[in-house]
Amino acid sequence: MERERIAVAGASGLIGSALVRSLTADGHRVVRLVRHAPRGADEVRWDPERGRVDTAGLAGCAAVVNLAGAGVGDRRWSDAYKKRIHDSRVHGTTALAKAVASLDERPRVFVNGSAMGLYGETGERVVDEDSPAGSGFLPELCVEWEAAAGPAREAGVRTVLTRTGLVVARGCGAWGKLFPLFTAGLGGRMGDGRQYWSYIALHDEVAAIRHLLDRDDLSGPFNLTAPEPLTNREITEAMGRVLRRPTLFAVPAPVLRSVLGEMAGDVLGSARVVPKLLLESGFTFAFPGIEDAIRAA
Repeated sequence: MERERIAVAGASGLIGSALVRSLTADGHRVVRLVRHAPRGADEVRWDPERGRVDTAGLAGCAAVVNLAGAGVGDRRWSDAYKKRIHDSRVHGTTALAKAVASLDERPRVFVNGSAMGLYGETGERVVDEDSPAGSGFLPELCVEWEAAAGPAREAGVRTVLTRTGLVVARGCGAWGKLFPLFTAGLGGRMGDGRQYWSYIALHDEVAAIRHLLDRDDLSGPFNLTAPEPLTNREITEAMGRVLRRPTLFAVPAPVLRSVLGEMAGDVLGSARVVPKLLLESGFTFAFPGIEDAIRAA
């Protein structure tokens, strides 16, 4: 990939900040979409909930990456917060896709974040990009979220949808909350531990996005998850081995539902998602196994 000007929305988030570091290290000029007044030429103002984008700031960008959205696991899902999750993704994506489509010189690719939550509860059934969407808040949100990228695709811009799994990383995200518990010896399985968790190392998440940016022949949805999903029990045991801590504690399902409310369904639900199209495209995972992913974090 030649050195290019690339716009990134959600540049301060877990994945976005890692992607920006990777792109910048390779000499690309990254433009961050921000809500405040721009402080320099590397910032472009936007208001995702109100559907506003400073389109002029996107001129000359070879790629636009949208990773913005309120954190699904940041707090309990009240009706107000569910609306915020929805609006930050759907309205933001709609605004950015329309902005991309309106440019006289359009970028060659629009990468829009999505999530494996699209598939909903899969039980022990393995699902890939050809599998249908599930039902419930997250699946329905993901369907609408992905559809919002339509204006860019319809304008002839190569559009990629990244259905990301649970990102193994310290500091933030779902795994950021697990590390302190396990390090303190308080970690354990959730519910009966038989539910599948589809994970991906942060390094591989960024590498996969870079791979999709580079390949002009790739478009549509791609699952960004490690090749072999594991059960919560297996992941719990791996965390204990790597961190050398006991994993004796278990959080019963009723307690999770009491504490997390509707969001507990995402923790207790099973998502056995595989990255069929990503592997077929020739992508190689650096940390495919859970222990390697945990060590990398």
